[in-house]
Amino acid sequence: MFLKFLLRRVMYVIPMLIVTTMVVFSLILLIPGDPAIALLGDNATEEKLAQLRSQLGLDQPLLVQYGNWLLHAFQGDLGRSLFTGEIVSEAVFSRLGVTLQIVMTAMVFSFVIGMFFAITSIIKPNSWMDYVARFFGTLGTAIPNFWLAMLLVVLFSVKLGWLPATGFISLFESPAGFVQSVLLPAFCLGAFGAAQITRQLRSSLVEVLDTDYIRTAYSKGLLLWAVIWKHGLRNAMLPVVTTAGLLFGNMLGATVVVENVFAIPGMGQLAVHSILQRDFPMLQGVVLVMVVMVLIINFVTDVLYGLLDPRIEFD
Repeated sequence: MFLKFLLRRVMYVIPMLIVTTMVVFSLILLIPGDPAIALLGDNATEEKLAQLRSQLGLDQPLLVQYGNWLLHAFQGDLGRSLFTGEIVSEAVFSRLGVTLQIVMTAMVFSFVIGMFFAITSIIKPNSWMDYVARFFGTLGTAIPNFWLAMLLVVLFSVKLGWLPATGFISLFESPAGFVQSVLLPAFCLGAFGAAQITRQLRSSLVEVLDTDYIRTAYSKGLLLWAVIWKHGLRNAMLPVVTTAGLLFGNMLGATVVVENVFAIPGMGQLAVHSILQRDFPMLQGVVLVMVVMVLIINFVTDVLYGLLDPRIEFD
């Protein structure tokens, strides 16, 4: 039964993947006028224009261009950079690890802080911690991450000098250096996520704690924290699982801003540089990898939700 359920979810992903490749391929078609002239400038010779059109496959029918690009993409060949000549797949995946380290750290921060505020506000309702949790849930959602990033740089890097303002050190190179370099960007990415999880988990716990089986647990003499930990969190976490999948996609997109503020050599910074240089093969590669990652995370989230919720039928 579970295999049938899994197969259905895979069948939902395939059309989305096809649409994704079509949208990513069409990026170069969004250039007004002749893409070759837009890339090389009005003063380019006909020989250079013809060479670029041939390199990009622009001298072929549109469906043939898409088919060739898709075939090479499935083989891992995303072309070469128009600006540096670098292989796109190598450039993207060399920066993917940096972006993933930041996003995963931000996800851990979101869950730890979000669960702390949500559970604390439930254990001590209408206390100062409850009001702090509600305030944080609203403030974290409202503050733009680019403004928060610049504020943190001014405070912790320029004024106090506690943390570096730019750069990134991998976890595998130096754990201590990684912690110093990742704190500010991870906090910027994770503030919104922590606020979302706080609000989602708190409202979910309020609903779950009003059910009959929770009242039965109370009647057995269990304390509030034990009821929440042993009985409430399992059902209350179901909406949070869906939220986590959405947060991953949001954080991945937000790295475009955060990585440029902190000068981190990840996929977000590569995407911005590709736009500024009109390096569309590189931009296509970055966007394709990001979107495929979001599709995979949403697929995994969907499957996990089915496993965690016994009300979902696999057949």
